Amino acid sequence: MEIRMPKLDVSMTEGTFLGWLVPDGSTVAEGEPLYTVGTDKVETEIPAPVAGVLRYGDAETDTDYPVGATLGKLED
Repeated sequence: MEIRMPKLDVSMTEGTFLGWLVPDGSTVAEGEPLYTVGTDKVETEIPAPVAGVLRYGDAETDTDYPVGATLGKLED
């Protein structure tokens, strides 16, 4: 499953990827905090949508990405 930049409010078109909260290759549980996203209004931790093994993508910390951009993935 791809991990994507979420849409945190109706007007959001991009967000700042602030970094991963767990190491690459870690097994994570559904609902476990996975990464942090910032907007001009809020910084928030985004939970894992499913359980799996985290694989970092090409997302760089403190970089803006459009909503829906792939940041990494969770493998079975």
